[in-house]
Amino acid sequence: MDILKSDAECGESDIAKFYANKTILITGATGFMGKVLVEKLLRSCGDLNVIYLLIRTKKGVDPSVRKEQYFKCVIFSKLLEKNPGIVDKVRVVKGDLLEPDLGLNANDTNTLASNVEVVFHCAANVRFDQPLRPMVMMNVVGTLKVLRLAEKMSHLQALVHVSTSYCQCNESVLEERAYPAPQNPYSIMEMVDTMDDAALAEITPKLLNGLPNTYAYSKALSEDLICRYNNKLPIIITRPSIVTAAIHEPLPGWIEGVNGPTGLMIGAARGVIRSMHCNPDYASTVIPVDKAINGMILCGYQRGKASQEKGDRQTGVEFCNLCISSKALMSWGDSIETGRRFFYETPLSFALWYPGGSIKKNYYHHLFCVIFFHYLPAYFIDFWLLIFGQKPFLVNVQRKVSMGLKLLQYYTTKEWEFRNERFQEMSSQLNALDQDLFDTSVGQVNWETYISNYIVGMRTYILGESEDTLPQARKVLRRLYILDWVSKVLFWSLTFWFLWTHLDGLVERGDAFIRSSLSNIYHERNSTIHA
Repeated sequence: MDILKSDAECGESDIAKFYANKTILITGATGFMGKVLVEKLLRSCGDLNVIYLLIRTKKGVDPSVRKEQYFKCVIFSKLLEKNPGIVDKVRVVKGDLLEPDLGLNANDTNTLASNVEVVFHCAANVRFDQPLRPMVMMNVVGTLKVLRLAEKMSHLQALVHVSTSYCQCNESVLEERAYPAPQNPYSIMEMVDTMDDAALAEITPKLLNGLPNTYAYSKALSEDLICRYNNKLPIIITRPSIVTAAIHEPLPGWIEGVNGPTGLMIGAARGVIRSMHCNPDYASTVIPVDKAINGMILCGYQRGKASQEKGDRQTGVEFCNLCISSKALMSWGDSIETGRRFFYETPLSFALWYPGGSIKKNYYHHLFCVIFFHYLPAYFIDFWLLIFGQKPFLVNVQRKVSMGLKLLQYYTTKEWEFRNERFQEMSSQLNALDQDLFDTSVGQVNWETYISNYIVGMRTYILGESEDTLPQARKVLRRLYILDWVSKVLFWSLTFWFLWTHLDGLVERGDAFIRSSLSNIYHERNSTIHA
């Protein structure tokens, strides 16, 4: 009988063993993905040495105070109940990607350079509507500062950079490899440093070279910049697709922020969004945040393991697309219809109108609906608000909605193939315990349950609406349903009445127009013949 047992049979996690006693630096830890990353590392890799969080002073609040606020987030509640002392493993370093040398003092720089073994660079400006300068300063120049700090780290085993699978939108197929940026990143950094805002705004469309926004462009530049450190650092670039609410961890449906699909869902549930330009047959290229975070941790493990086994820094840049295969995803059409159904079951406590509308494959059909079902009702309601001495607001809301839809519809009307062989293979190389602890499998996802939890999470964690508010919310929804139907009946009744009472006049005018047109054609033809 074999006395020795494998790590899996002993219930030992190879990944947790790798991160044990490791010193980790995380940028962007206060963001959506950053919080999930910190919670997961503390919960599943509790024997790590220290996690340093690079946090800036924000609105006059010192980073040490922000740390206290940070751990009040609901996702840390269960972890702190079981192990309140785990927060001692987290240390805040005052720094800012927009400051020279990351805003670090000499002592902090030396501490990080002497101790850090794994870096997760998550910090980024992720807005789609920003001009070029702030995007380049944060996402490109900021990354360069992190790379220069990493060069000083004598024990560095892995640097995990978070990019996006939309960094090369001009490519219909995104492979797990390097792609050149449209321009030299150093030239763009110099340009941003020397040109004024007006000149940058004028040249930006040409620089984007077909990319949809400055975010995607800055990420392409960042990847190109990182690849220039190929012979200096052990790097792996991760490219998540559209990151959405948690499927399991840290809490089912947990979500933060209103970027991307989340903002669209809230707008639709409030009855503000009635139309969206989208191809319903294309795959909704989303990935739950916990799947993406598990993938990032696995990337750090695999990249660092190579350096650890060979006893020296294994330089080079590797890539991993953290994406779900199209065949395992719901289409945009199915996702939106499923979400609509669950919103009727769990409506919001406040809505301006009954949630309705639909997605439009044809842009001009969508534009027609935006005019008649977004803007005209908004102007009508704002008019009556002015009459009653109230401040109008709905037209401004619709302008913001239209801008958001314009930014998002680029991604819902195009189809990409994100190759993800490495992401799929990572799990197969793990023991049974790690496959469970750091689950990246997506083949058996129940998307209906996921969307239901997503909506509940949105109500709970973003809008602060508890389950106790549902009975009243359902009453509001029923009233809005009746009002919606009454409005539709009145509208079509008035339309029918107008056509019926003016039908004779319309027919006469139409008949006169046709006779006049035929007469003109006849005279022109005769004139041509005589000529």
